[in-house]
Formats: sequence, structure tokens, C-alpha cells
Amino acid sequence: MSLKKPKPDSKPQPIPRGSYTRGTGGSQSDIGLSAVVDTSTKTPPHTEPTPNNNGKKSGSLITVLIAVGANLLIAIAKTVAAFMTGSASMIAESAHSWADAGNGTLLIVAEKKAVKPADKSHPLGYGKESYVWSMIAAFGVFMAGSVVSIYTGITEWNAPEAETNYTIGFIVLAVAFLLEGFSLVQAYRQSKKQGEALNVSAIGYVIDTSNPTLRGVFFEDLAAVIGLVIAAAAMGMHAYTGQPFWDALGSIVVGILLGVVAVFLISRNRDFLVGHRVSDKMHCYVLTELLDHPDIDSVSYLHLEWVGPKKIFMVAAVDIAGNQQEQTIAQKIEDIENQFRDNPIFQEAILTLSVPNAEVLHLPNSQASNTNMIG
Repeated sequence: MSLKKPKPDSKPQPIPRGSYTRGTGGSQSDIGLSAVVDTSTKTPPHTEPTPNNNGKKSGSLITVLIAVGANLLIAIAKTVAAFMTGSASMIAESAHSWADAGNGTLLIVAEKKAVKPADKSHPLGYGKESYVWSMIAAFGVFMAGSVVSIYTGITEWNAPEAETNYTIGFIVLAVAFLLEGFSLVQAYRQSKKQGEALNVSAIGYVIDTSNPTLRGVFFEDLAAVIGLVIAAAAMGMHAYTGQPFWDALGSIVVGILLGVVAVFLISRNRDFLVGHRVSDKMHCYVLTELLDHPDIDSVSYLHLEWVGPKKIFMVAAVDIAGNQQEQTIAQKIEDIENQFRDNPIFQEAILTLSVPNAEVLHLPNSQASNTNMIG
């Protein structure tokens, strides 16, 4: 069963059987492509890099810690500048940064909650906790960021012209741009590194990843950088034309931007909370592994869904090769289940016998094809 990390240009080696205890869950950290596929012979499924249980902080946790630290410094600076300038755009950006700092804290909670091992009350682990806390964080972006920004812009739209000096505001925005940019680059590098292993872009990886922490930090930082550019442009137009509605317009546009990001993040977390299936390539790969197993004649049912960051729950109905005694069949099924459980990406694997004359699943004509995948 080729589920262990293969050596370059060689087929994966079989995994020792029987080393897994049913009901326990692995840790949730970064998962590498080579732990899931034989890249020399098969199309890589759309998944993520293998857990690293060496005690180091995960890449996504480091990313969110950097983001929280940057947002706290930026929020303080923006608040001071907002009081000094009275700019609506600066007030909106201040609310945005405080919201991001609070949301980053929630993402840290999500990262910590998700790694709790499975127990009797949660046999599939606590992975979905990360989506709950990430959704709460997304609501925070919408409420504290979007609503405050839009409200401020509307109330300041017809404000009387006042003498303003935006010098301190522009300085703060420039510093904030550097700090937010650093955080965004950190998230981008992590996404690009993992995306390259899957032959997808950094943006494609962030959108499709089962890791809500990385997705949340990436899009919040991206929105922050774009928001800073909008705020600077709005303040600049106000200073140049003397028309205060430019500043108010900037605040409204920032609010709309935050609302779009929040709705997107809420939608993606909802997808994973209600049961999100794996990609077609991953489905095809697992089906190939089952069909290639010497003890399996056919597969009539295969269900694969994410139950947490980089954690898959598998249920399959198979036909065991040959005419064997019930006890032997039960042992073979347990052995196959254990081989999948030994791979960190599988939270649980359950196999059962196919019913007589069940319609069997077949692989597509080309495993490399991105279309016509089973499931």
C-alpha cells in the first residue's frame, strides 16, 4: 500500500500494518505532498503537506502570530493618526486594524483547538473547531471593520470642510503598508511553497486549502494592503481638491472591500463545516490505491471528506479478493484500514464489504485528466 513518503524516482514502500490504535487522531500541522502520492507515477491529488510532529510551531501559526503583532502596532498608530487628522478613511483603517488584531487572536484559538486528539465524545477529532473560530473571526471583520467603515463614510459624506494636515496620516499609512506587506509576504511565501508542490498558484492554494488559518490571514492581509492604498488615495484627493467627500468615499470603499472578504471567508468556512468533499484528483488517487491493493477486487463506494485542517475521513465499500473465511476477511479489512490510518492525512478510515452485485467504481481513462473524475 503506497501511502508512506516515497524516495525520489521510486515507488512508495508498504506501510507496516497494525500499528494504529482505532479512535486516536493525529496532530494538525502542515502536510506534504510526498506523504500522500507517488509523484513519479501518479498525478498528485489536491491536498496539503505531511504533518511535522517535531514539536515546532506550524507555518500557519507563525504566519498568524506575525499578523497579530503587526496589526496591534498598526492599530495603535492609526488610532493616534485618526484623532490627529479627523480623517474618515483613517478612522475606517483604525477600526480595520483593531478588528484584524482581534480576529488574529481568534485564529490562534482556532489553531490550538483543532489539534486536540480524538476522544470518545469526538471520535473524528476536533478539527472542525478551526472552522468555527475562523468563521467567528470572519464575522468580526464584517461587523467591526465593514460596518464601522461604511457608517463612518456615510456620516462624514456631507461634513463641512475643515483645515486638515494629513502629513502624520500619510506617514502612518506608509509604515502600516510596510508592516502589513511583510505579513502578507509571509503568508504568500507559505502558500506559494505548498502550492508549488501541487502545481497550483499561491492564490489557488489559499482558496482551496483545508487550512482556514492560512486563508484567513492571507485574505485579511491582502484586504489590508489594498485598503491602505485606497485610504491614501482618498486622503490625497481630499487634500488636493479640498472636497471632504473623497475621504468619506474612501472609508465606504474600504468597508465594502472588508465586507466582500468577510463574506468569502464565511462561505469557505461554512463549506468545510457542513462537510466538504476532497478534490477529484485526491478522490481518484485514493480509489487507485484501493484498486491496486492485492487484497481488493473492486470498490463499490468511496466517501472522502475533510473533517479538519488536512484531515480526511474515508468510508469505502470493497470486495475482498478470493473466497475466504469471515475471520480472514475481517482481518484483511482491518489491515487495509490501518494502512490508511498510518498516513497522517487520514483522521479515520472505515471499510466494509460491498453488497452482492453492487455497481463498482472505475478509474477514468486518464488519471492525469482534470475532468470525468469519479465522485
